[in-house]
Amino acid sequence: MMSRFPSPQASSRALAAHFAATRRDFLRTAASLALGSTVIGSSRRLHAANIPKRKVIVITFGGGARDQETFAPEGQENIPHLIRDLIPRSTFFSQVVNRGILGHYVATASLATGVYETVNNFASLPPEHPTAFEYFRKDLKRPASDAWVVAPSNGFNRIGESSHRSYGPSTGARVILPKHLLKAADAGGQDYEHLLRDNYETPLYAPQLSGNDFELGQLGMMLKLSVDDFKSHARTLSSPDELSVYIVRQLMRELAPSLLWITMHDIDIAHAGAYSLYIDGIRRTDRLCADIWKAIETEPEYAGKTTLFILPDFGRDADDDAGGNGFQHHRTGDTLSRTTWMMALGAGIREGVVFDRPIDSTDLVPTLGSMLGFTASYSQGRPIQELL
Repeated sequence: MMSRFPSPQASSRALAAHFAATRRDFLRTAASLALGSTVIGSSRRLHAANIPKRKVIVITFGGGARDQETFAPEGQENIPHLIRDLIPRSTFFSQVVNRGILGHYVATASLATGVYETVNNFASLPPEHPTAFEYFRKDLKRPASDAWVVAPSNGFNRIGESSHRSYGPSTGARVILPKHLLKAADAGGQDYEHLLRDNYETPLYAPQLSGNDFELGQLGMMLKLSVDDFKSHARTLSSPDELSVYIVRQLMRELAPSLLWITMHDIDIAHAGAYSLYIDGIRRTDRLCADIWKAIETEPEYAGKTTLFILPDFGRDADDDAGGNGFQHHRTGDTLSRTTWMMALGAGIREGVVFDRPIDSTDLVPTLGSMLGFTASYSQGRPIQELL
């Protein structure tokens, strides 16, 4: 029997623990996960540390989905691939807490730096602290071709490298903005309007591009993809995230980067206020996450040596919060907006376990560092020992 929902007067910590325990119980029933222990044997750490040429792919998505549309019994039909194919093969964390600003760019920047960034969410600014990509390239002396970001909107074009004086320009990841490429390829045509809306939260805002972004002329040179082929394939797609995953597959085949970060945003159409479109976004994100996992398993450069992380940047407002708009927004900063989840699967990861102890969203970068061999010197987070 499900536990009774805490009263509105319950502390945020109690509410977060309740959401995590409920999420855990849903998954133990639906995906047959075992409750994990925080004590992991040394043999597991030894195995994880000896993965040859390890690669990491991170999938984040903006405007997280609530449990009633996903993990709860009434929502599981919307995430069949996560429930059936991915979660049973993963280590799942049911209580990931975001203590920062709940804007998509600044929250994603915080995930990428391991520090709660405070940059303007609606300005074309780099993160102030070093990113995982900069640590990775500097510590391991990796070339620019080994770290990439595929991002959903122009506002993310500065995500690949920080303004930190010890890092900065040309030391981080190359950034591909598929919508920007498609708009350049279409040269003012009207064939792709359904793929080109820059963001859902501020539909009239589209910042000018600057920074280390990927330009149209490099499609053929680096990704072996002609402009005509790119445009032709885009006509078969129904959403911007499908376009991003298409570019991700080309990157994996042609360049096989060791550190690849994909941010998806189809779910954030919830800001438009149409519940059916929000549900469509959840179902599409579920399918695309599974598609990327299949690519990992089938691409020779990735199979058997890649760890995949999947996590939202934050959540959405509760229906009963008088200051919010339910599924439509994430403005209240309430516990439901801040308490999300993360799964890790693939090389070096235990399968079929769930942990409900709280971890911080800033713990991701130092965990990547422990896996790949770099030190996240400025991060506020801690490595997640259950994954190491």
